[in-house]
Amino acid sequence: MLTRRLAVALTLAAVFSAQAQTKLNLGVAIPAADHGFTAGIVWWANQAKKELEAQNPGLKITVKAAASAGEQANQLQDLLTTNKINALVILPQESAALTKPVQQLHGKGVYVTVVDRGLTDPAAQDAYVSGDNTAFGTVPAEFIAKQLGDKGEIVALRGIPTTIDNERMDAFKSVLAKHPGIKLLDAKHGNWNRDDAFKVMQDFLTRFKHIDAVWAADDDMAFGVLKAIDQAKRTDIKLVFGGAGAKGMVKLMMAGTDPRIQANVSYSPKFIYDAIKLTAETRLKGEKLAAKTIIPSVLITKDNAKDFYFPDSPF
Repeated sequence: MLTRRLAVALTLAAVFSAQAQTKLNLGVAIPAADHGFTAGIVWWANQAKKELEAQNPGLKITVKAAASAGEQANQLQDLLTTNKINALVILPQESAALTKPVQQLHGKGVYVTVVDRGLTDPAAQDAYVSGDNTAFGTVPAEFIAKQLGDKGEIVALRGIPTTIDNERMDAFKSVLAKHPGIKLLDAKHGNWNRDDAFKVMQDFLTRFKHIDAVWAADDDMAFGVLKAIDQAKRTDIKLVFGGAGAKGMVKLMMAGTDPRIQANVSYSPKFIYDAIKLTAETRLKGEKLAAKTIIPSVLITKDNAKDFYFPDSPF
């Protein structure tokens, strides 16, 4: 009898211990590492899991990466039914396609933080965390105008056609409107892809015999631009401004070996880490995040580049 009572007591203790240990079961749904930036997203998400679980015994984090919107929708169901999450941080593969799946989790009591790519119905989320896409456009435009002395001819490479890309381009153009001496020759989509940007820049170099500066709104694209310029042996281009602070670009800036690389604008994939940390710390206290949190996008130069250099990150 004593043995039986002891067994029951131990079982109950184990149950209560497990309940006490896991106060927050947090799911993280992100795109798979199909290019530099998303590789950084995956790396920072797993860093958050490693560090935050070590710091908070009552926290369990499950990270899932998806190659498509359909796969991500399925992963959300797994997180709910198998992992029993009560909070979610998601960077949607696609805004429209993931809105309904997220709504379903939210309707079942899961606290939802959406990162970067907003849903088509904000009512499906509790909080939104993003980089500053307006500053992502204004910062390079202001720097380019200043470096060119308010006079010059430039080209721009855009990302994938999205609301984020539109916001950045609109902000860039709004600054140029205040500098009529800066002429934007053309802007085409390089799709945040190094190879696509290389081809777009080749076209620009063929069409325009003189270019003073290039805004390549992503560092993967900026490397493609540099390759095209070097292959064409063009020496007229004084400045190539990328974006997001990739470690290879920041390292170039720190070294000062390429005079065309003078500055960048921050939009690090580390914001997924920040979103996970903010959500975990807030929910562990039984509180809610602000409805909208914007992580500043700031100018990176040689003077502060070391603060934006993360050598262990793939991006």
